[in-house]
Amino acid sequence: MTFAFFAAIISVFGKSFIAIRLAGVFLVVITAFFTYKIALSVLSKKTSILVGVLCIFLLSLFGSLQGVMSEHICIALFIPALYLLHNKNTLVFTFLAGILMGATVMVKLNMAFPIFFIGLFLVYELFFTKNNINLLQVLLFGAGVLAVIFATIVPYYLTEQTHVWWESVVLAPLEYTEARRYSILKLAPIFVITGLFLIYAYKSSNLDFKNRTVQILLVAIFGVLFSFVKGGRINGHYLIQLHPMLLILVAIVIRKLTIEYKPKVPKYVLLLVLLIPAESYLEYVNIIKNKYERNTFFNGEGFSVPSYIKENDLETKNILFFEYHIGYWNLDTLPPTIASTHPSNICRDELFTFFDNPRKNSLEELKFIMEELQPKTVVIRKGRRILDKKEIEENEYIDAYLAEHYSNFATVENAEILQRLE
Repeated sequence: MTFAFFAAIISVFGKSFIAIRLAGVFLVVITAFFTYKIALSVLSKKTSILVGVLCIFLLSLFGSLQGVMSEHICIALFIPALYLLHNKNTLVFTFLAGILMGATVMVKLNMAFPIFFIGLFLVYELFFTKNNINLLQVLLFGAGVLAVIFATIVPYYLTEQTHVWWESVVLAPLEYTEARRYSILKLAPIFVITGLFLIYAYKSSNLDFKNRTVQILLVAIFGVLFSFVKGGRINGHYLIQLHPMLLILVAIVIRKLTIEYKPKVPKYVLLLVLLIPAESYLEYVNIIKNKYERNTFFNGEGFSVPSYIKENDLETKNILFFEYHIGYWNLDTLPPTIASTHPSNICRDELFTFFDNPRKNSLEELKFIMEELQPKTVVIRKGRRILDKKEIEENEYIDAYLAEHYSNFATVENAEILQRLE
């Protein structure tokens, strides 16, 4: 459904970056709004609004989070589902929550864990608590989840390609996570920080662990954290899946502490809050500057490099972007091979089997691209290693090959445009 999301935008608006970014804005707004609505059941309206604003900050302000990620899509489905589960205790809304959860897992497979944990929580409530929940609600929740999953299978089944669904949606992501695991030390910080916070909240009694809203949020948090353990890695944008739930719990604790100790907040804190979106301010400056200098709102090598290539009529057949690969889209061309759709995918040979790649490993793939397809134009980042530092043999090969067969035709911002020597 990640692909369906972007395909829907493109089918309506064409290849529009503005449309995609505006869709991302709506995703963040939806997530922040329903985070606010959940917070409203345990916090004052003023504090809940602040939670919503901070949610926007955490989901959109920093670095790669300014792009539209699959995490933005899945959390914009997941948080409304949590709201329906905790606040709208009816058969229709429970089924709708299940549908939203099903859509969530079809966007990000790792979200199957928090959804499964929430399902177990509903079963626990049914049998071991006096909460107003019945068996039909639990079944409808599960039916909603499964309905979406099966709905995504139907087109593949009707065209006798069910294996494509199974390999793409289930097997390939599982193989990817198993092959690219972080060390325990690299995974530890978020678990340590979250654990210490929850221990403090429990010991200080600043968090009511008997409150149903708190319980649902905790179950969701544990599910997401468990998915990180199973996945074996945590990139910065993965935390989008955690921020809204954790933010509400942190706000509850801080609110109780402020009531108890009544600290005086210095006036300059407001100034610091205004400085939080500094990265966005700088980006707006770049946009305005780029419009003035180049008569386009779009800036960065992903746009300037394709523009240069078009202006200088450089060969784009089998063009290879080792960086700034959005350039393929802007040039209306395709990567030379399926494996090179993203530069790092060239070295993810564990995935080759899932798209029937005839090359068996990354070195074979590189040699096929460079020696058989022989792209006339190659784009790299100036002064940077071509591939990940762990890919020692691949880096040695590509460095030597580029040095022997290519020369720097032009440097555009931080990109080098290489041309093949005759």
